[in-house]
Amino acid sequence: MTNFLKKILGDKKEWRAMEARAKQLPEDYRVMYSEIQKYLWKFSAGSGMTTIAVLKDLLGLFESGAADGRRALEVTGDDVAAFCDELLTHAHTYTEDWRKSLNRNVTDKLRNPQDPS
Repeated sequence: MTNFLKKILGDKKEWRAMEARAKQLPEDYRVMYSEIQKYLWKFSAGSGMTTIAVLKDLLGLFESGAADGRRALEVTGDDVAAFCDELLTHAHTYTEDWRKSLNRNVTDKLRNPQDPS
């Protein structure tokens, strides 16, 4: 129980620190970060910890971009959804689960009962 509480409290502390860092970003980065968060959470699966890791990396990328004097769209490109989809390749998502389930179901249903493999 103690480990569970430490994990939850530690996660909240880390999340609050990330949100505080995001508030320090220039306006265009704050807007972009907020919208990307909303987009990524729609696909997040499991505990969401992989999404938090992705957001943490994104925050670092945005902080570097802002420090270099670049606009947020220069960092992400005009197709922000495509940028997000690339980020999602590094996270555990529902779509990943759905793909695995579809492939498994089709394979199971089409498996030849005479073929033991």
